[in-house]
Amino acid sequence: MNIEEKIQLIEEGTLEVIDKEELKEVLKKDHPIAYTGYEPSGKIHLGHAVTVQKLKTLQKLGFKIKILLADYHAFLNGKGSVEEIAETAEYNKKCFQALGLDETTEYVYGSSFQLDSDYTDKVYQLATMTTLKRARRSMDQVSRADDNPKVASVIYPIMQTVDMAALEVDIALGGMEQRKIQMLARENLEKIGENVPVCIHTPLLHGLDGDAKMSSSKGNYIAVDDSVEEISKKINKSYCPQGEIEDNPMIEIAETFVYPNQDTLLIKRPEKFGGDIELTHDELIKEFSEGNLHPMDLKNGIKDFLIEFFAPVRKYMEEN
Repeated sequence: MNIEEKIQLIEEGTLEVIDKEELKEVLKKDHPIAYTGYEPSGKIHLGHAVTVQKLKTLQKLGFKIKILLADYHAFLNGKGSVEEIAETAEYNKKCFQALGLDETTEYVYGSSFQLDSDYTDKVYQLATMTTLKRARRSMDQVSRADDNPKVASVIYPIMQTVDMAALEVDIALGGMEQRKIQMLARENLEKIGENVPVCIHTPLLHGLDGDAKMSSSKGNYIAVDDSVEEISKKINKSYCPQGEIEDNPMIEIAETFVYPNQDTLLIKRPEKFGGDIELTHDELIKEFSEGNLHPMDLKNGIKDFLIEFFAPVRKYMEEN
């Protein structure tokens, strides 16, 4: 596979790659490193699985994958005690393994290196060159909306920038909510003599309730280890407006998980409602947008797919 073909694979299902010319140089390396960081703060759900799919693609292309289990970041973000976060991190790690990342994947706890003197020195250096205004712009959405945010919210993006240096990454992967922090890293890492990673951003999934973001804290998610009953219940209750394609979580799940993994979606229906049908992506969009496919039929197709798709995860979690 040549470099252009590799780039095409990497770009599939992403919103942007910053930047493509730099990516070409990274792909010439013998052992490039790609990373993403996850706060151990709850269930691993479809939103996380979006980036895991891309990590698996990078792994197949020869990248060393590092997953940061960002326990100190979770603590700074008020996600629990150190002990609670450590327990969640172990569960998260097991979920990532269950999702099919291979045994070469390296799982790194933030607390294993974020107290090192070299790390703290770089945090202090960046703190002297990052304005409050710029740091605030890089905060998570909740902190930006807070009239009285904690100092921890400002330290967070600076630490995340130094994480990329400490882990020696060539590619930083994250959802679009990570973009502001990753741009901060691209602006400042070179100033302290560190490698500037290529940044890849994947789409955010809407919550099952139609909210702008799927989130474990909002309860509007499908966890990768949900039971068959839980998946069925959540999908049946989900937001799926008749004929609407944009911001429809069922359409997003189809586009993000169904069609990258198979050519058609099987929708089972009683004969009196037309019988079973198998739809390609284009057929699904056409039939649903024109009102020929009932929302409950679409939900049933998505439900059946997810139950089968995550069966190996449920099995792994039960056995380990």
